[in-house]
Formats: sequence, structure tokens, C-alpha cells
Amino acid sequence: MASWWSRLSGGGVNAPKEQKSQTMFSFTDLADMGAVAGASSVHGAYAKNPVVYRCVRMIAEAAARVPFMVKENGQNLSEHPVISLLNKPNSHVSGIEIMERVYSYLQTSGNAYIEAAIVDNQVQALFDLRPDRMKIIAGKDGWPVAYSYNAGGKARRLSQAQQPISKVLHLKLFHPHDDHYGLSPIKAAKTSLEIHNAASAWNKSLLENAARPSGALVYSASSGNLSGDQFERLKSELEQGFAGANNAGRPMVLEGGLDWKTIALSPKDMDFMEAKNGAAREIALSFGVPPMLLGIPGDNTYANYAEANRVLWRQSVMPLVRRVAANLGAWLAPAFEGEFEIVPDVSGVEALSEDRAALWARVSSADFLDASEKRQQVGL
Repeated sequence: MASWWSRLSGGGVNAPKEQKSQTMFSFTDLADMGAVAGASSVHGAYAKNPVVYRCVRMIAEAAARVPFMVKENGQNLSEHPVISLLNKPNSHVSGIEIMERVYSYLQTSGNAYIEAAIVDNQVQALFDLRPDRMKIIAGKDGWPVAYSYNAGGKARRLSQAQQPISKVLHLKLFHPHDDHYGLSPIKAAKTSLEIHNAASAWNKSLLENAARPSGALVYSASSGNLSGDQFERLKSELEQGFAGANNAGRPMVLEGGLDWKTIALSPKDMDFMEAKNGAAREIALSFGVPPMLLGIPGDNTYANYAEANRVLWRQSVMPLVRRVAANLGAWLAPAFEGEFEIVPDVSGVEALSEDRAALWARVSSADFLDASEKRQQVGL
């Protein structure tokens, strides 16, 4: 005696026996779904996956709040022409906004580009460029000689000739198999991203179809199977009267020969959400964001939220800020005719206050250092 749900999935009363009914979820189905629309692309992953979006925003916004200062002749200077340029790179955006874009581009594509507007051998402004519009033009020796930037249907060639600095600063994350372009965390987490997006698409489909079947109608009359008209009438009545959120909990009146059997979730079905949460944790891992900060259940690696936040700053935010600061300093120093480096100013970062307090305590207890040496050790 076939159940009502198996008849629906089979397509009729006389469905072939080899057609099997399908429960809520199977990993085979999930693998067959593959990447949903846009998940395989960088922009699609950022726009359609909440874990990716939050990881990128969390790192970029935190990193952009760290100000820069110039280290010249052993002194840290917060006032310098290059700092003024970085604080107000052009008339359209602030320094925080342009740096937030740079950090976001690095996280989403593995590459970020900054163009210098040079007039009379002076850097007048800085502009961030979209990585998806940029193409590297390599010379005979394999090194980039120019960049081609395509915007508005027109390609603009940006030469790398020194005048006094190269036109474009290319920031990139390490890629072991590419000489010119960086590897983004999104590409490293591609499989987990597809699983997470496919699971979300599966959930959406379930909700649109009144979620999983809570039970099955079993026809047990001695007369045999339902006729085609009876089956269609029963199917129509169930869809109209009991499917959907508005009909949840409505009592069902059964005719003779019909019996309601509750369908419970199998252990494989119950593992569905854990598979999605596991994929979310792997996505967060590729970005270096503790899952606790994203509210992903099942992760108690850190004792508290504050400790997880310190780990984010130490292992993800600050290494990225130092990388960008070092590249900016090496790129801009020739234009300002000075020998200096750009370093991040972490004195105002609240998440690293305990680290600074521990450093001050160690330096203060060092009796073999004089006052000036102690100030230098703590970056003053």
C-alpha cells in the first residue's frame, strides 16, 4: 500500500515501483545542485552569501579604522605630507573609505589597485580601481610593464614607468600558482561556499513548498488503489487546504480508508543544518574570522567574545594592515623624496589594549633601559 507522498513523487497511481520517494535532504542531491547562481563568482559570493559578506565587512571596517603614521629617522610622525594625502586621497572620498575598499578588494578578489594622479612629478591624488576591470600587461621578461583598465567600454593604459613613482600600486595576496594575480579567501573556500549556498537554496525551496511533509496519507481500503480522479481530488484538497504557513495546524478530516502517518526526520536529515554550519565555519576559517564572532553555533573554541575579537585583530586585521602600509610606504617614498616607511598606529585600537598594557609593563620593568630607550620600545 503506497503512501500519498510516494504517489505524489511518483506522478500517479500506477507509478513504476522503481521510483523511490524522497525525503527532505540527501548529500547526493546537495552535490548535484553544485554552485547556485553567482556562488562561483567573486561578486556573487559576496552579494549572496551572508557569511562571506560579514567576514569581508568585519575585516575591512576594522582595518580601515587603523590610522597610518610615518616612521622616519627612528621617530613616528603623525603629521607628514604623505599622511595628509592618505587621509584625503582625493576630493570624492575620505582616506577611511578608500582604504576600506582596498581591504575589501583584497578579501574578495585577492587583488587591489591604487592609481596615483601625478602632475609635474607631484602626487596630487590617489584613486582605488576595481580589480575586475584591471588587466596586467606583462613585458618580455614577465614583469608587468603596464595595466589596462576597462571602464565605460574603453580601455585605458596605465604605464609603470617611474614618474617619479609607478602609476599603479598593485596589492595582492600570495598565490602559489600565479605570477601576477593574488588568491582570495573566497577561492580557497569555494567548495564550502557552494555547500553553504546550496543548503540555503534547499531551505528556500522547502519553505516555498510548505517545508518537509509532516506526514503521509495512507489509503488502506480493501477496494485497492485510488482511481485517477480520486487521487487528483485528494492532491488538490491537500494543497489548497493544508499546504503553506497560513494553513499550519489546521485539523484534517479523513474519509473512509484514509489514515494519517507521521513522518519523522531521519538522522541524515537532522545532519542537514550541521552540514551548513560546518561549511560556514570553513568559510570563516578561510578569512581568519573566529566563528564565534559570526554567531555560528557549535563553536566554543574561545573562552569569550573579547578573546575571539583579539584573535581577529592579531591574526587577520593587523597582518593585512601592516602589509598594505609597507607597500604604500615603499611606493610613495620616492615621490616625497624621503627615506621613511608607513606604519600603522595601533595606540587607539581598543581590542589590542591588553597587548599594549603588557608591553608597557615589560618595558617599565627593564632596568637596563633608560627613559628614551623605553619610549622607543613602545613606539613613542
